Amino acid sequence: MTSINLARRGARVILACRCKQRGEAESGSNQVVFMQLDLGSLESVRSFAETFLKSEPRLDLLINNAGICMQGRTKDGFGLMFGVNHLGHFLLTNLLLERLKESAPSRIVNVSSMAHNFGKIDFDSLNTHKCLGLGTSSVRVFQIYCDSKLCNVLFNHELAKRLQGTRVTCYALHPGAISSELGRNTSSLLHVLLKPVTVLFFKNTVQGCQTTLHCALQEGIEPLSGRYFSNCTVRELFAKAKDDAAAKKLWEISERLCGLV
Repeated sequence: MTSINLARRGARVILACRCKQRGEAESGSNQVVFMQLDLGSLESVRSFAETFLKSEPRLDLLINNAGICMQGRTKDGFGLMFGVNHLGHFLLTNLLLERLKESAPSRIVNVSSMAHNFGKIDFDSLNTHKCLGLGTSSVRVFQIYCDSKLCNVLFNHELAKRLQGTRVTCYALHPGAISSELGRNTSSLLHVLLKPVTVLFFKNTVQGCQTTLHCALQEGIEPLSGRYFSNCTVRELFAKAKDDAAAKKLWEISERLCGLV
């Protein structure tokens, strides 16, 4: 819905996603163009960035909003949620950063979740197992999803520091608990537990994209670069989500794992 809304406002939208059939179905207009991207493959991320930079002279807005809630491994051997929810976005952003700077003023929007409040970063696990944690129970899967969403917020925190003086700004956000296909691969137990909450409290996709659009389009929020939004309002974070040392450490590990250094 975010891409359709932006297109209706006259933006040229590049819809970067893994499934060609679903991507082309959602594009449906000349203003929305599908380009294949699998965030679970660093090779795919690099290939997408190369194609994009050759074909698109401007990049005014980058929205990192892929999210998966299931265990497994990426093509490069990383934990699936760490690889898709964080590392793929990290590499993509870095590969497109110069084009964003050339197109400034420009913005980066990192879609996280309030689940980051329950997250923690196990740096030993990242170094040893290339994942945020092991285990396949519903509780463990949800915990690691929360950990990956904390990665998003810490990435945004460090990114804002590195972007100072560039006229590129960045924002993290909680879109609302959206009744989408995020959990389509989660266990039946998790679905049973979540179903009553979904019916009562989850937003539809139209409601769920409003904070993303706010961070993408709202005038005058540049001084809030690096901050976290929910319901179109800037919110305070717990200390662990704005920990300078943890954010820097995550950045440096991510650089190494992506082969940027």
